[in-house]
Amino acid sequence: MNVTVDLDRQARAILRSNDRGGYTVPTAGLYPYQWNWDSAFAALGFAVFDIDRAWVELETLFSGQWANGMVPHILFHAVDEGYFPGPDVWGTHGHGPIASSGISQPPVAASFARRIYERDPVAGEARLRALFPMMKAWHGWFIKHRGESGAICVTHPWEAGRDNTPDWDQAMARIDASNVGEYQRRDTSHVDADMRPTKYDYDRYITLVNFGSSHDWNEDVILKDGPFRVADPTTTFILLRANRDLKALGDDLGLDTDEIAGWIERLEHGARSLWNPEINAFDSKDLRSNEFSNCVSNASFLNWYAGIDEPRLQPTLERVWQAAKYGIASYDPQGPHFEAFRYWRGPVWAIMNTMIGIGLAERGFSDMADKLRVQTAELIAEQGFAEYYHPQTGKPAGGGTFTWTAAVWLIWASPNAGKV
Repeated sequence: MNVTVDLDRQARAILRSNDRGGYTVPTAGLYPYQWNWDSAFAALGFAVFDIDRAWVELETLFSGQWANGMVPHILFHAVDEGYFPGPDVWGTHGHGPIASSGISQPPVAASFARRIYERDPVAGEARLRALFPMMKAWHGWFIKHRGESGAICVTHPWEAGRDNTPDWDQAMARIDASNVGEYQRRDTSHVDADMRPTKYDYDRYITLVNFGSSHDWNEDVILKDGPFRVADPTTTFILLRANRDLKALGDDLGLDTDEIAGWIERLEHGARSLWNPEINAFDSKDLRSNEFSNCVSNASFLNWYAGIDEPRLQPTLERVWQAAKYGIASYDPQGPHFEAFRYWRGPVWAIMNTMIGIGLAERGFSDMADKLRVQTAELIAEQGFAEYYHPQTGKPAGGGTFTWTAAVWLIWASPNAGKV
């Protein structure tokens, strides 16, 4: 069988095997629930071969939306003792229709809903009309509760999706985790501990969960007193892009999009406030200390995906890219905190390559976009559908048979994928 055709088949099989009836898990064991941005990638992957199932994935994700508009980063559809922290630790009872976490994740859903809709507008119109106000309410929640600096901040490292990136080290160091208490992690029973965040990190993750839970996830209290509040390029750039796509969808449906246009303008200014001239890159900024993290990460290069050109960034991209064989490392391989196998402190992630590549192509950098796509395709073809990879050797790491890596293959990396 042709290698590409076989990988196409494998990718579809992974999506099917991780399907739990209306939603997908990222991978069995390690991540047994529905994760927000993982699920949106899954929806786009399903759209390649099952458009109805794609819409169902998004509809299930938004079935857990809170009354204030927030869409949680985890929906606990069924109890699984193999994951920590579960719904009892989060303490979000009464906030949403489904047991969930108390934070969100980068809002890629509207951008992917646009692409699903464009595959079959006739079949998708009614479903899009139903989802549109939910997506708008979620975007509005980010603007209201995370957007005071113009850029979008996160109140927990998990909210950015880049859990242990060095971006957070300074802010995490200021968190008092002395009263975190005893707990038992489950992730390291599935994956080598050297590939996961450290206990130091987890003590602070759980401290932040306990803070939110103890204040019943009151956003006013979290804004005023929350110990972690960092403006994040991941969420800022992704929300800016998502608002552009949401506005295009609203315009196509004949809806009023003036408020969304205002959000776009606000986020364009806010995103530029994350430019750190000391490192010639977009960077995270601790809003408690007003200090940049001084970290070049793969999130630094999502500006093109968001529709923002920055010529000063191109030499930085070239330098970081040259240090990794398979795309853009999650943290600068020449930086002082680089760890090639530890989650978001060095490995390459196919989803980030994809968004960076899409952005480069759309802004006219077709040669770089093609190079990045080919490198990602070679990585998956050689090493399988892993969660993430060593940036120089390509060795797979984290979970295997991973949903969003399979989706990336189908929508972008595969020679059969076509344009996204």
